[in-house]
Amino acid sequence: MPLAFAAADAKSLPLYLVEEDKAGAFVAKRRAAQKPWLEAQRFTGALGQLCVLPGAGGRPAGAAFGLGTAKARARGRFHIARAVAELPEGAWHLDGKLTRAEAEEAALGWLLASYRFTRYKTGSAPKALLKAPKGVNAARIEVVANAEALTRDLINTPASDMGPEELEDAFLALAARHGARTEVIRGEDLLARNFPMIHAVGRASPRAPRLLDLRWGEEGPTLTLVGKGVCFDTGGLDIKPSSSMGLMKKDMGGAATVMGLAQMIMGLGLKLRLRVLVPAVENAVSGNSFRPQDILKSRKGLTVEINNTDAEGRLVLADALALADEEKPDLIVSMATLTGAARVALGPDVPPFFTDDDGLATALAASSARVADPLWRMPFWAPYEPMIEPGIADLDNAPSGGMAGAVTAALFLRRFVTESPRYAHFDIYGWQPTAAPARPKGGVGQGARAILDALPKVLRP
Repeated sequence: MPLAFAAADAKSLPLYLVEEDKAGAFVAKRRAAQKPWLEAQRFTGALGQLCVLPGAGGRPAGAAFGLGTAKARARGRFHIARAVAELPEGAWHLDGKLTRAEAEEAALGWLLASYRFTRYKTGSAPKALLKAPKGVNAARIEVVANAEALTRDLINTPASDMGPEELEDAFLALAARHGARTEVIRGEDLLARNFPMIHAVGRASPRAPRLLDLRWGEEGPTLTLVGKGVCFDTGGLDIKPSSSMGLMKKDMGGAATVMGLAQMIMGLGLKLRLRVLVPAVENAVSGNSFRPQDILKSRKGLTVEINNTDAEGRLVLADALALADEEKPDLIVSMATLTGAARVALGPDVPPFFTDDDGLATALAASSARVADPLWRMPFWAPYEPMIEPGIADLDNAPSGGMAGAVTAALFLRRFVTESPRYAHFDIYGWQPTAAPARPKGGVGQGARAILDALPKVLRP
């Protein structure tokens, strides 16, 4: 079911938003039946505390939700979404002082908290619906929420049902919904069309590798999104241990996220020319797997020494980025579940991004804060360039030393974007390891909402 708000004219109950230091006054002002109830429930306004208020005939008359303190709220986001699963069925409206940004975050969080992945296990979504707060763009928020649901669905689907062919099906379905044009290059045609590294990474799997290409829009600035679509990553001949392989269905999280972002852009009808490129492969093990110390030639003409077959994501992205760069779009964005080093540096909740454009970085940082979509800038640190230059080839896909892994991976990708004026790379995790407000455990989009918010500032007609 699509994520949606209650009808604007629906009869609704109030969800009172109560800060901790105002809880006493709130309780004191409640009418006779509700004051002792709140006192009996020890309602203090602590962050996340919910108390349903009694009404006539045993029916609820509303509910009080604790907003805690500003310090407590600063330690997370989407706090009001905690109430969604616990509220009685029906329509609700928010009653409390919220800035526009806070109201937008609350509204989006409510919709995202209603998301359920039900492909393999039946279960109903929460039945408490929210009337969109006044002053927010309800239609826009619904588009964004449903695009995030697409990203989550794609990541949550196991590789048995989300290989390169199934990812292609989802890609084509997305294009069809929005009238976009597509092209798919599969199997041996990748060699004929000069995508040798996409082919090399995917050739060991019985599920043929492919490059998915979507175009939408006829006017405005040009934006190309490139998403890593490794539908499962065994590590290749440098095979992962089982402990590291357990989450590798999410290794196409970059593809899922750019597809979600593309749905936002197309669904909102932004005035730009969009291209989406997804190299879709499975990094498997067989007699024709690519090997350590192989040297691959890329679409760009650069040669790459393979020093670890588990560093395959940057290889497929490199060929796709080279193709993107040939058109010199105004902005190229790549998104990938690329390095464990990014997780060591910033953890699962804060993806790093890399760009040489200070204006783009400033816009992304501001949008990240504005739409509660955390990002953190990390450097394309030029003094580390020798680390990705092995001597026997132009580039090394897995530098030794064990340091600055996210930076060296980003530097590797930057070598394939030489003609376009602006490039940003996002090293996302794509997974929520423990449930949090509006984010159940499982696949999650990262960075897409911040990019969407920043686009009007960085891509001007």
